[in-house]
Amino acid sequence: MALLRRLNENGISRLLEFLHSVKTDPNLAPPIEILEHGDTSEDLGDVEIIIEPQVFGSRYAAAEYLHGLLSDSGLDGIDHDRGVWAWLALFYFEELCPADKKGRRSPGQDARWVPESGHAFRYYRHLLAGPYRIFHAHRSSPDKAMILLCGPLHQPGDIVEQLASRQELVTNASLLGTATALYLDEKTGLAKRGVTTTEKLNGRTRGKPGTVRRLVDVYQQFDLAWDLYAMETDSLVDLLPQEFEKYKRN
Repeated sequence: MALLRRLNENGISRLLEFLHSVKTDPNLAPPIEILEHGDTSEDLGDVEIIIEPQVFGSRYAAAEYLHGLLSDSGLDGIDHDRGVWAWLALFYFEELCPADKKGRRSPGQDARWVPESGHAFRYYRHLLAGPYRIFHAHRSSPDKAMILLCGPLHQPGDIVEQLASRQELVTNASLLGTATALYLDEKTGLAKRGVTTTEKLNGRTRGKPGTVRRLVDVYQQFDLAWDLYAMETDSLVDLLPQEFEKYKRN
């Protein structure tokens, strides 16, 4: 167990330096010493939160755990505390950046590790803050957002890219409930195959019929005529055109 702290700017720089270096030298050990060192981190004042080392297995499990610890902790501004989320990302580094069969690691863009609070899309790319914020936005019924929370932490996937890119999409329980109803495979607990495939039309890339990108397109058309925030999931599913039938059946 560990007492949650916050990386300061020096600690964030050290974390990013490591992430850039581990791409070419996978044998580098994560600099866990900066989690506790006074030069790279700071305590949270009067707030004490115990963090347990564990393997979550999914974005949902991580979001549920962190939401239980942080949402009512008294820690102000947790949604936008980049130092806390950077600290947590390093603490859970092994699950967030697992080595492949050849021992290589792919940490990806910096926004996956240190949130960019001024850009909502990139904030949702953070491997822990993203799931946390989605869970918090739908805390009364997080199962509706399961399509955004079902995958492994290190692989958010294109569905998250498409649906968490705009505030009006990621906060709409009806839309996310519809996406979950259409695209979540109840047997595997993961997204169905093929739901993010694209095609070229007149030189432009678009989603194939019935896929997630097409759902976003249809939603934006519907939004001009209906109050989608107030609409129940079943009602929105019923409104969808014929191209979505194969996902409704399955």
